[in-house]
Amino acid sequence: MKIIVTSIFVQDQDRGLEFYTKTLGFVKKHDEPAGAYRWITLVSPDDQDGTELLLEPNDHPAAKEYQNKLFADGIPVTMFGVADVHEEYQRLIKQGVKFTMEPTEMGKVTLAVFEDTCGNLIQIIEQE
Repeated sequence: MKIIVTSIFVQDQDRGLEFYTKTLGFVKKHDEPAGAYRWITLVSPDDQDGTELLLEPNDHPAAKEYQNKLFADGIPVTMFGVADVHEEYQRLIKQGVKFTMEPTEMGKVTLAVFEDTCGNLIQIIEQE
C-alpha cells in the first residue's frame, strides 16, 4: 500500500492552483470537472509520477472549521521537503510569501512555516 493522493483544503481552487504552481513550483497533473468544482492535482516537478496533491474545496462546514482552527492555532496542515530551507525561504520571500516562522533548526531538521494564500499554513523542512 502506498499514498497516491493526499489533499489540502483551499478556499479558492483557482487561487490555490496559481499559488501552488507559479509560486511553489508544483506541476498540474489533473484538472477535471467534478460537479460544482474541479479535480485538481499537482505533483513535484522532480517526481511527476509520485504522490499527487489534491486541491480540495473547503465547501463543507466541517472542512472550513477544521481549516480555520488549524490556521488560528498556528498548525501547519502539511509538510513539504526541500533541499535547502534557507534558500527556499529567500526564494519565496522574494515572491511575497508571508512566513509565520523563519528557518529554525530543531535537532537534525531545519524548518520554516508560511501562509499559502488559501487559508493554510505550510511547513517546509530540510532533513540532514
